[in-house]
Amino acid sequence: MCSSITTARALAPAASKCINRPAQERLSCERELWRKGLRFVAGVDEAGRGPLAGPVVAAAVVLPCAWAEAGLDPRLHALNDSKQLTEAQREEYYALLTAHPDIRFAIASVAVEVIDRINILQATHRAMNQALAQLQPPPEYALVDGRPVKSLALPHAALVKGDARSYSIAGASVLAKVTRDRLMREWDRRYPGYGFAEHKGYGTPQHLAAIQALGPCPIHRRSFAPFRSAEMELPLTLPPETPPGD
Repeated sequence: MCSSITTARALAPAASKCINRPAQERLSCERELWRKGLRFVAGVDEAGRGPLAGPVVAAAVVLPCAWAEAGLDPRLHALNDSKQLTEAQREEYYALLTAHPDIRFAIASVAVEVIDRINILQATHRAMNQALAQLQPPPEYALVDGRPVKSLALPHAALVKGDARSYSIAGASVLAKVTRDRLMREWDRRYPGYGFAEHKGYGTPQHLAAIQALGPCPIHRRSFAPFRSAEMELPLTLPPETPPGD
């Protein structure tokens, strides 16, 4: 049985202690919080802050607090930061996480038009909040990869390299990455010639050369540096594009 809840803010020191645990103890933060009474602890991560094109995606994952005593599902032991996994491994973990009867998750994205209007940092935080808001029951605490998020809608602890140090953050990292990669493959079919399926919108030499040759397309982030250059001729503003599959 999971402990009864007290208050998330009162238990914040528990999270601050686990931040300094060895990286291999990747359930220690969650276990510490569960044993202190927080039943619904969400790991949160994003994919797509750096690319020149496409949405930013965030995911939130809540592992079952019963694992405080029972331990992690053995199938998840090698779950790690999505960047440390192959595409095949990410897809495998995506399927496992989203089908697991005891794991709750949510995924949200913020479109290019919003990124250009409010900036990528605020768009990332919006995606995180949207993902957390979808979870039921609502989470009581969050573990976030990287730095604290002032606008996050609930108490949280920020873990540097958290996607390699927390299983719930690692799960969120995988869900966000796989979701965004799939979206970019769909955009590649809609806008051929840019190589979105290969580089996922990042500023690779191939991508930059395609932009110079073809000009930007509707999913390019016009607020990013390459498109602010006086040398880059921008086409007329086009109406917002609907995401692939809509």
